[in-house]
Amino acid sequence: MSALSRLEVRHWSLAGLAFCVVMMLVALGLEHLVGLEPCPLCIFQRVAVIAAGLVFAVAAIHNPAGRLGAALYGLLGLGAVGAGIGVAWRHLWLQSLPADEVPSCGPGLDYMLDILPLQEVVNMVLSGSGECADIDFLFLGVSLPGWTLVGFIVLALAPLGLLFRAFRER
Repeated sequence: MSALSRLEVRHWSLAGLAFCVVMMLVALGLEHLVGLEPCPLCIFQRVAVIAAGLVFAVAAIHNPAGRLGAALYGLLGLGAVGAGIGVAWRHLWLQSLPADEVPSCGPGLDYMLDILPLQEVVNMVLSGSGECADIDFLFLGVSLPGWTLVGFIVLALAPLGLLFRAFRER
């Protein structure tokens, strides 16, 4: 029996939760210590991290013994991580556009949430705005959405581990 197959739901969930905490600490540190203001797509990526963290926290507390619970938490976690991957990918795509193809800047997220229905806000944010195409920070030549995409790909190991746990041979 390999070491990975001995890991319980709680182990995979705590690992995923810990990685979510690290991702949020980096995001909040860049915002509050470095002074980088998050754009609407950055905020949506944070929501995906928090959603995944909540799934992992509940899974760790519940720690189901059967296959069904591990599969359910794995699928929920993978859904949250997949949403984050999609938003980060979209953000990178916006940043790759030539300047003349970048959408114009729209109203702020707070304003949109105050006056528009949630579905319309989501559609407007995902269609992008000029502020989301700005590259304010590079680390090793990669922008923040690129690093966030890498983070989500690494984070995907936790729900995949839960699914592995659920569907491994017994």
